[in-house]
Amino acid sequence: MERKLAKPKPQHNRPSWDEYFMEITELVSRRSTCLRRHVGAVVVKGKRILTTGYNGAPSGLKHCSEVGCLREQLNIPSGERQELCRASHAEQNAIIQAAQHGVSINGATIYSTHFPCVTCAKMIINAGIKKIIYQQGYPDQLSEQLLQEAGIELKKMTPVKLTLAADEPKARGKVK
Repeated sequence: MERKLAKPKPQHNRPSWDEYFMEITELVSRRSTCLRRHVGAVVVKGKRILTTGYNGAPSGLKHCSEVGCLREQLNIPSGERQELCRASHAEQNAIIQAAQHGVSINGATIYSTHFPCVTCAKMIINAGIKKIIYQQGYPDQLSEQLLQEAGIELKKMTPVKLTLAADEPKARGKVK
């Protein structure tokens, strides 16, 4: 007796690897406690997530959402005087997480919702990260110059829309 194979199901919109990791980066950014912008970063090597980070106050300290934003109070434009901020950037936190857990990120790719500032760029270069994939720009020309000089590959992606299973009609019990 011959067995009939089940018909293949229609292909759903399976994301590319870059889309997949960028969607995760968007989700990570939702943990941000910054009042100005929510940034997420994911460090990946060999299609495996090594670390994640989002912008917010150092561990154990009050969040900007609790104490207010010094940068807003002083009317400091984006991309300037970054030392006047209680938060660490998403890329910094992802790199620090790797160091805390003894994970080598040399040769890795970092996905970020935003182009890195000059401080993050220098950390990325020194950590040995070889590629940056980002969605939104950041007003820091020196950062771009340093990254290009270091030979870091830069790729800008069109912003992705994060769609969770709960957002799909079938998951909500509404089948077409």
